[in-house]
Amino acid sequence: MSENSTEVIVGGAVLAGAIAFMLYAGQATGYATGSATYPLTASFRSIEGITVGSDVRLAGVKVGTVTDIELNIETYRASTTVAVQQDIAIPDDSAITVASEGLLGGNFIEIVPGGSPFFFEPGATIEDTQGAVSLISLLLKFVTGSGDSGAGE
Repeated sequence: MSENSTEVIVGGAVLAGAIAFMLYAGQATGYATGSATYPLTASFRSIEGITVGSDVRLAGVKVGTVTDIELNIETYRASTTVAVQQDIAIPDDSAITVASEGLLGGNFIEIVPGGSPFFFEPGATIEDTQGAVSLISLLLKFVTGSGDSGAGE
């Protein structure tokens, strides 16, 4: 009987650990929170490194996620939809950029707030955008010495 009760206790501990891990993973990814969000759209020249589920941050704090990315075949730009937490009001003169966590870090969407007293309505389009800057092209320009250095004068 003691072997059977030990197996039940160990099994219960493993099950409790699995549930705790699932709850932690859900909270870390934002799926566990049932907070209401509202959509905003933006059109980028390049969203290199951004995928559905990427963070949307304001002052370094996660305030939403990227929910949709598709190519606009008329403008050849990436049409992006982000979901922002309902309790975060974004001024309507704000900018949205593709930012990097560092040299080897991943990319995320950053909202740079403006100073307008008016706010974006759900479904509004953020016009002021800045796409991803390619590190490879910057390094190539540095190595080859090309660019606006005035060397041709």
